[in-house]
Amino acid sequence: MRTPIIAGNWKLNMNPEQTAEFVASIKNELPESSKVESVICAPAVDLDALKKAAEGSELHVGAENAYFETEGAFTGETSPKVLNEMGIDYCIIGHSERREYFHETDEDINKKAKVLFANNVTPIVCCGESLETREANKQEEWVVGQIKADLDGLTAEQVSNLVIAYEPIWAIGTGKTASSEQAEEMCKTIRETVKDLYDDETAENVRIQYGGSVNPANVKELMGKPNIDGGLVGGASLKPDSYLALVNYQD
Repeated sequence: MRTPIIAGNWKLNMNPEQTAEFVASIKNELPESSKVESVICAPAVDLDALKKAAEGSELHVGAENAYFETEGAFTGETSPKVLNEMGIDYCIIGHSERREYFHETDEDINKKAKVLFANNVTPIVCCGESLETREANKQEEWVVGQIKADLDGLTAEQVSNLVIAYEPIWAIGTGKTASSEQAEEMCKTIRETVKDLYDDETAENVRIQYGGSVNPANVKELMGKPNIDGGLVGGASLKPDSYLALVNYQD
């Protein structure tokens, strides 16, 4: 039985003071982690405040990105080794904004996944197609190609433990949402791809999120689909009431 995982992606929002205030307002109303895993992925400058504020609560802490080296002359990057030392649980890699604005490749993402695992931080590996790709009816080919490249060389055990986030680029921050049927169809394709690459058990274990304008109004319908195990949530994760409605969607 896969534990649902709702992860907020704050992007370039919030400062440390706001972070502490946010956590203080939600920490006593989160579901048990065995029921729904609640995660906030914050900017690197907020991680220390987030980790301290979340101490003793059900909130898991994630980073929004990391580099594929642990130390060296890489100005401005975030070390997976240091994330581990800080006690960070998750790290988003391959987000469409990183791919588009910072020209990250599947090779980069694959290297990041490997070094994160080597440092005991669980990757949330993002994939998804553009509107142009979907309109050309090549979305499955595109996403399957991403999954194959991003997971290359990872063990079945590693893939069983990571999180895959399917985020159609055309539905991120646009107010548009893939229908629950469209989201389920692609998440099912991703699971079948993992099965083809590994085995039934790995495919059954891996958690697959949907990301793209997830909000309290649509979360129940999305989470009702058999291959959708969670949400990677942007704007709706920035307000305490909205975030609590998401993680407590079963109530």
